[in-house]
Amino acid sequence: MVDLPGNGAAGPEPPATPVRAGEVVFAVAGLPVAVVGAVYVFAMLYAGTLLAVTLVGLPLVAAGLRGAGVLGGLHRRAVTRLLGEDVPSPEPAPRSPGVLGWIRTGLTDPAGWRALLYLVLRLPAGLVAFVAVAVLPVGALWLIGFPLLALTFPPHERPDPWWVPPAGVFLGVVLLTAVPAAVRGASALNRRLARLLLGPTSGQRRLRALERSRHALAAENTEALRSIERDLHDGTQAELVAIAMTLSLADDALGEHADPVAGRLATLLTRARTQTDDAIAGLRRITRGINPVPLDAGLGAALPSLAGGCPIPVDLRLDLRERPDPAIERVVYFCVAELLTNAAKHSGADTAVVEVVVARERVRLVVTDDGQGGAFPAAGSGLTGLGRRVEAAGGTLRITSPDGGPTTVVADLPTTV
Repeated sequence: MVDLPGNGAAGPEPPATPVRAGEVVFAVAGLPVAVVGAVYVFAMLYAGTLLAVTLVGLPLVAAGLRGAGVLGGLHRRAVTRLLGEDVPSPEPAPRSPGVLGWIRTGLTDPAGWRALLYLVLRLPAGLVAFVAVAVLPVGALWLIGFPLLALTFPPHERPDPWWVPPAGVFLGVVLLTAVPAAVRGASALNRRLARLLLGPTSGQRRLRALERSRHALAAENTEALRSIERDLHDGTQAELVAIAMTLSLADDALGEHADPVAGRLATLLTRARTQTDDAIAGLRRITRGINPVPLDAGLGAALPSLAGGCPIPVDLRLDLRERPDPAIERVVYFCVAELLTNAAKHSGADTAVVEVVVARERVRLVVTDDGQGGAFPAAGSGLTGLGRRVEAAGGTLRITSPDGGPTTVVADLPTTV
């Protein structure tokens, strides 16, 4: 009978991974570090509890939690380098301005409290690892070596009864063979502890996965739009141009005949040429809307040409220290195009100011015009569409437009979707 996979037959056992040098270093050097971390935690909590009734207590606890986060980061890097466990950093807490905001952020930061708990649990986990790496092998070697050493003693000084030395050797061999498994188990315990308390929470991991999926989807959509634009430009548009040229040649050929039928055909050909030219112009507008050609060179090349085509003077201020993703560049480009169109056609503005700053992985767009104001995102309006476009890219859109003006629209986006 041949055992097939899935019919209950037990497959070969996977080979046990050997103990790595990093695991030994982590266990030996990690114990004093764990003791220091535990002492830090209890000293901070003790001082914070004693001073809780004073103005110093809460700031001290907030500072202690931030310090625990720093220590947690050091432990996270040690786990990554020595144990081979890549633990991503947790999401930072949103910052609040002022001293009170600093204290509130420190006290409410989940990463700080989780790092504090890690430093407490790291001590027993470190003891387990130290015992597995240092105490257990030394004890096993002692159990094996002492009976052998006892053979050199005089008969009256040897251990009694006789079976004690063989039992010690047997127990020492068993303990020695169990050392690798104990070291691997202690390392697995420390890896799991770091993953649970030093990495992002389950909600943060799901959010990061969604952000990665959104980024991949946005990149795919951008590439698909570029492919459509190339197909329309190089295929359909070229075919329409060829048809227009053929119609022009046919019109020229009919122009040599003076009979009524030829004149009627010439009129139809002229109408067909006009319709074809209109179709080519409409197709060019569509391709520019799908993927504006100037965007291929970035916002630094696309926005000046966009501002130069605006009917009103535009003061363009660019600070482009980084280049965003193509999907973000498209959002910024179409936001500027829509807002300049609104300023020129609907607000009665005489001038407009466009400011774009790309720095520290953020894109900030500010468009201001001196029009009559009163702009608000009504249902179905262009501003509503802009808001949805910006939100879909992970950004926010804020509109300030009192009656009488001026109108200021601020879009804040990340550099990556």
